[in-house]
Amino acid sequence: MVNNINQLLEKARAAHDAGDWSRVLQCLQKLIQEENALDPEIVKNQAYLLELALSILEMGDFQQRWEIAKVFVRLGNVAITPLIDILQDEDASELRWYAVRILGDLKNPKAIASLVEFLQTTDDEELKAIAAAALGQIGQSAIAALSELLTSVDTRILAVRSLSYIRQPEIITPLLNVVQDPLVEIRAIAIEALSSFHDSRIPPILLNALTDVAAAVRREAVLGLSVRTDLHQELDLLAKLQPRLYDFNLEVAQAAAIALSRIGSDEAAKHLFIVLISPPTPIKLQLEIIRALSWMKTLSGLEYLQQAFNQLSYTTLWLEIVTVLGRVSDSTLTASSTEILLSIVRSQHPAVEIASIKSAIALSLGQLGNIEAIEPLISLLADNNQVVRLHIVAALKNLAPETAYQQLQQLLNNPTLTPDLRKGVTAALAEW
Repeated sequence: MVNNINQLLEKARAAHDAGDWSRVLQCLQKLIQEENALDPEIVKNQAYLLELALSILEMGDFQQRWEIAKVFVRLGNVAITPLIDILQDEDASELRWYAVRILGDLKNPKAIASLVEFLQTTDDEELKAIAAAALGQIGQSAIAALSELLTSVDTRILAVRSLSYIRQPEIITPLLNVVQDPLVEIRAIAIEALSSFHDSRIPPILLNALTDVAAAVRREAVLGLSVRTDLHQELDLLAKLQPRLYDFNLEVAQAAAIALSRIGSDEAAKHLFIVLISPPTPIKLQLEIIRALSWMKTLSGLEYLQQAFNQLSYTTLWLEIVTVLGRVSDSTLTASSTEILLSIVRSQHPAVEIASIKSAIALSLGQLGNIEAIEPLISLLADNNQVVRLHIVAALKNLAPETAYQQLQQLLNNPTLTPDLRKGVTAALAEW
């Protein structure tokens, strides 16, 4: 073992002198393997191993620097001081980026202190963000140091951002202290992070944030409450979230639609429907509500989609409705979804004359898998649009290819068949 380690050290030294950083890296990776950790030769040469690693960090290419970072972590605390020196060297350029990441991986109190100090002193916003992320990855041991940074206006946002990365219960108390901070970004980050925890102190904070003057904070509050449907009766979430459907900020209103869909009650569906068919509602919000009604997986949600199809007048919205109806996967609702689509086919609704709508209906019926749709689909083959016919053929094949094929062949023998449908059936058989 000793001879092997000495040989690797000699190879590493020769490669270093020749500037062969790839070979130096390979030697170091073998030398710092776990089985070598306590070997006297490794302990004796630890300073030299560190020197080699620093050389690669300074002279290597991107991939070599990325790989050597893992070696620094294995070297442990001996690497902290030279890495801090790099961190404090404003001329070290991109090396500081690697130093920050490695110090974060070391998770040592001295490394934490250096990163916290770096956050307080550097003007480089990119490096600040990386340092904040590194502290977040360190976890619980960094919480105390980061909590102290909350007291300073200059470091509060970075401290909040770092704490938000940690996602351990210990961050709740310090973050509760900044939910009323004057800075919008701090409030939004704190609300978002707190939403990850099931703690009795948090729901009142989220409810209060629903009326925050900043849209970003309101949105995070809505999203946070949307995952607490277990409390929807206790907190009367339907009444609290429904007004946000009318929020001046579109993203807040869209988040409210998603939140109500998760509550999943008939009353929630009703509120969504009212906003959906309201003329002033932006089309982006209407599309989100259409999806929300389908996500609810309730019969009332599907029925409201059917009503909306008959009351709305935009092709984009019609198309979205027939599309989401085809994505219904709940076995108790697929029959109802199929019937709604078939009722649209049988109706005199102007949407049925639009090729894209007709294609989407065919696709959705094929996805739902109900063979009752075979005859109605065949009747749509009278359409002269080749794309529509191709979608219908694909849907028929998806439903029951043998049955559909037989029905198409039988139709050709029907003397009362209209010319357009005969042409469509013939084309469909040719595509089979």
